[in-house]
Amino acid sequence: MFFSKAICLQGAIALNEQVLQACKELIDDAKMSCADLVFKEMCLEILSKARQVLTERQFKQLVAYASERMEEKIPFEMRQELVAQR
Repeated sequence: MFFSKAICLQGAIALNEQVLQACKELIDDAKMSCADLVFKEMCLEILSKARQVLTERQFKQLVAYASERMEEKIPFEMRQELVAQR
């Protein structure tokens, strides 16, 4: 009984790690393809949904990651490309 619960827990942890990685990739994609304000809105949406499925430690990790990405400035050339695409 304990062994099967341990295997189930390991599977859940592996799945959570995949969800965490997917969230980081979504944040990265949004950073590269959205205007700053839209990017921040998307981050908040991703974080609100991730809160429901990640562990506390993973959620804090994702919040820190999103925070770092929000503070980064995109190069001026890239910003001009984003504006030109609209």
